[in-house]
Amino acid sequence: MQLDPKVPGGPLAEKWSRYKRDQKLINPANKAKYTVIVVGTGLAGGSAAASLAELGYKVLSFCFQDSPRRAHSIAAQGGINAAKNYRNDGDSVYRLFYDTIKGGDFRSREANVHRLAEVSVNIIDQCVAQGVPFAREYGGLLDTRSFGGAQLQRTFYCRGQTGQQLLLGAYQALSRQIAAGGVTMFPRCEMLDLIAIDGKARGIVTRHLETGKIETFTADAVVLATGGYSNVFFLSTNAIGCNVSATYRAYKRGAAFANPCYTQIHPTCIPVAGDHQSKLTLMSESLRNDGRVWVPRNKSDIGKHPNEIPESARDYYLERKYPSFGNLAPRDIASRAAKEACDDGRGVGPGGLGVYLDFAAAIDKQGEARIREKYGNLFEMYERITAEDGYKQPMRIYPALHYTMGGLWVNYELMSNLPGLFVIGEANFSDHGANRLGASALMQGLADGYFVLPYTLTNWLAEQKPGVTPTDHLEFKRVEAEAGEKLKKLLAVKGKKTAIELHRELGHVMWENVGMARNKQSLEHAIQRIRELREEFWRNVNVTGTDADLNVALERANRVADYMEFGELLALDALTREESCGGHFRTEYQTVEGEAKRDDAHFCHVAAWEFTGIDKPPIRNEEPLGFETVKLTERSYK
Repeated sequence: MQLDPKVPGGPLAEKWSRYKRDQKLINPANKAKYTVIVVGTGLAGGSAAASLAELGYKVLSFCFQDSPRRAHSIAAQGGINAAKNYRNDGDSVYRLFYDTIKGGDFRSREANVHRLAEVSVNIIDQCVAQGVPFAREYGGLLDTRSFGGAQLQRTFYCRGQTGQQLLLGAYQALSRQIAAGGVTMFPRCEMLDLIAIDGKARGIVTRHLETGKIETFTADAVVLATGGYSNVFFLSTNAIGCNVSATYRAYKRGAAFANPCYTQIHPTCIPVAGDHQSKLTLMSESLRNDGRVWVPRNKSDIGKHPNEIPESARDYYLERKYPSFGNLAPRDIASRAAKEACDDGRGVGPGGLGVYLDFAAAIDKQGEARIREKYGNLFEMYERITAEDGYKQPMRIYPALHYTMGGLWVNYELMSNLPGLFVIGEANFSDHGANRLGASALMQGLADGYFVLPYTLTNWLAEQKPGVTPTDHLEFKRVEAEAGEKLKKLLAVKGKKTAIELHRELGHVMWENVGMARNKQSLEHAIQRIRELREEFWRNVNVTGTDADLNVALERANRVADYMEFGELLALDALTREESCGGHFRTEYQTVEGEAKRDDAHFCHVAAWEFTGIDKPPIRNEEPLGFETVKLTERSYK
């Protein structure tokens, strides 16, 4: 497999400008001759569909929710990064670029990250023009706050609802194009498979979730904006419906899957309360601006009310271990530090799986009214779930699966190795390396959709003759039949366990063996257990109902079937990457101080996996990572 990143030549700061200057164009009158499918309506998909339709392309937009507004981007809380330097504190495009490269532990493509930092300054202006109600200072200027992995206040925010407000802005743009006829919307319609003809992506197979109808749609290009795969761990901060199916099935049709082992554990989540839970709840990283993280110094204080433990008996471990960044250390580092404290027997709450996030000092200094103004909706959410008042006693938090940095491999143009298949947002691998800094997901999603894809897709389409493949083509019929047969196969098993039960078992294997800490033994054990669970799934799953109407059990089982295969790929990627970097932490590879220890001599590359067949070992391809501007150094936040 050839992995050509297609990075433009010239100095790093000029690459994107050169690309736009040299790109091929399409006459505005001819753009309507091209059809583009966009799967997903979150920040990446919604902004891409709206932007492409605004340019004049015919866009078909698909989401499995009943409305684009229900995309999981709405759950993002804390903020969006941009190098605007409104604080006059020394920020710049280069500093944002470097913080992102360093935050990803030097495992991301340099040119893509610099472009992201460049484009970030335009995103805020775009969103303000759409009416996004960013927080403002007393004088009316946009306000910013700090996020993990940076020593600058570059994060713009809408209290604790930033994702929701940004998504509404993108939804307005999308709705405008739906009304104008530029976008045809297909809600409650899930992608089942990708269709490739003569080595090019030419369409998708879908199932209408209310009627069960399976259809094929054809296009000149396909854009996947379907998010990440954290739900392979069963419990995560993602909505239950989030899944890997679209990208994994594209992988099975020839698209390379890059770095699946790069999964992010978010340190600021409400701890697990019991086996009844179907998902976990994220408490925004923005809370660590004013909240101080601690555990009791002495195990004898475990079980006491936190307000009864004096300052002298508290261990503010992030401030102690990482004095330069303190409570705003990057997510992977803060998560491992919390696990270390709990493993030491100093965790709080049920099962000892929790640490405190304390606002007492901030309330004393700023007043409760100011804290309510900044974080009120987050405190309310916490109290509804835990029945505890975060204003009167510390919150309890613990790490949980959140974002995924792995995804389908894409080049500089955001196109996969399968021509005509573009992948944007969290669904691709390109910008975050082995760890994502907080407030960068919203930045990447909107950058890809509003400011990158409209250029790169046009550049590719300019060399393609317009005209979609007829849906009566034999390959369309074959893939459509395969999708239908798989659903019937699931219904025919008639076993004794639900897909949810089997998914929970898979998630337990993943969390215990491929979670915050991994090693050769645990990963080999996970691969063996996943194979056993996959065999049990196809022998013992019980899916009720039919495929001819609304059937949530069938939807779930179809997605879990993909996780039963994808989980093995994730573990295999973690096993073959014999180093620690960012969110991928192998216990065999750590410094004397317990930090991640990279192996730049052997693993300074992207691992892109190539599908070879069911139950056959995939092929591991490599894209070397070169750094022209930054210097590979040991990542330190002390």
